[in-house]
Amino acid sequence: MEENKQKILIVEDEATLQKTLQEVLTAEGYSALSALDGQRGFEIAKEEIPDLILLDIILPKMDGFEVLKALKDDETTKFIPVIILTNLGDLNDIQKALDLGATTYLVKADFSLEDVLKKIKEIMTS
Repeated sequence: MEENKQKILIVEDEATLQKTLQEVLTAEGYSALSALDGQRGFEIAKEEIPDLILLDIILPKMDGFEVLKALKDDETTKFIPVIILTNLGDLNDIQKALDLGATTYLVKADFSLEDVLKKIKEIMTS
């Protein structure tokens, strides 16, 4: 049974990590879009309406919190699940992201690519 590829937008300013995530997602059969800064990430989200967004918090132009707020305030993008994938492990940051509407919050140091993939699959199938 063939289905349309689900689109995942990766908003990550660390090029190496972004490329790795793209490769892993593509290998898993997803269509991976990417942006290196928050502003571009928001623009792509509005244009492409991805099925899920992986969002870093520390980003140039617009940080992840601003992007998340903009996504959730926008009628066309507010329903897209957002996984925060960041190095910020502070409880206040986690709470702020969840309050702004993030689906889940992953601290990069605590999760392997397999874990991230598993989380994506959980959200995409729920």
